Parts: sequence; structure tokens; C-alpha cells
Amino acid sequence: MEEKSYQSFEDLLIWKEAMRFSVEIYQLFKESKDYGFKDQIQRASVSFPSNIAEGFERQTDKEFVQYLFIAKGSNGELRTQLYLAIELKYIERKAGIEMIEKARKISSMIGNLIKVRRAKNGVNAGRPVPLKGERLTGSPKPRN
Repeated sequence: MEEKSYQSFEDLLIWKEAMRFSVEIYQLFKESKDYGFKDQIQRASVSFPSNIAEGFERQTDKEFVQYLFIAKGSNGELRTQLYLAIELKYIERKAGIEMIEKARKISSMIGNLIKVRRAKNGVNAGRPVPLKGERLTGSPKPRN
């Protein structure tokens, strides 16, 4: 299978999907009077396409992957806020669940892109980034 070459982040399907999703969030909450909540959910929705774009523009795949992880985290933050919006009756339950499912799809796409970029560079794609002081095998650094 031939690997596609992308010239810019605008070529990435994941960025396009995330942008469309962000626009939907803005439209869904444009009439909200809870300005603090509205601001927070809109910021989270802008964060994941922005981090995909910023990471793509960085110099290395390692940096790109770091920004993809940030985008994935912002996606989780947004899903949490959607659950809250449903409970607070800011949005209809059906619309909220549909948005949560769209966000999950985007999160899965981000996760797949992380795996591809890490595998391309010989990094263990199935494991998370090791914590500070931890080896890739999961064992802690030996103390001196």
C-alpha cells in the first residue's frame, strides 16, 4: 500500500473532520446564556484541530505526535463537557449523544494517526509515551 504524502495540515482528513466538528459545536451553543460554559466548550472544540495543525507544522514526527496527544486530550475534555451539557439540559439528549459519537470517531482517528506516525519512526506504537523516569519496557530507571 502506498503511503500518501501530505503537503499541509489542510490535506489531512482528520483536520477537516475536526474543523467541521468545531463549527458544529459553535452552532450548537451559539444561543447559550451560560457564557463561562459556552466559552469553555468552544475553546475545547477549537483546541483539537488547532493542535493537529500546529503539530503538523513542527519539525519532527515526535513533536507532531506530542501535539496529537494534546488534541486527543482536548477531545476527551470536550466529550465531558457535552455530557455535562446534556445533564444541565443545555442541549437535547439526542443531539448531545450524536456529538459525543462524532467526537469519539475523531478521537479514534487521532489515535490511529498517532500509531501510524510512531510506527513509521520505529516507536512502539501500541504503548503510551513512557513517563519521566520510566523505560520503554515499563521498568523504572535504575538508581545510581
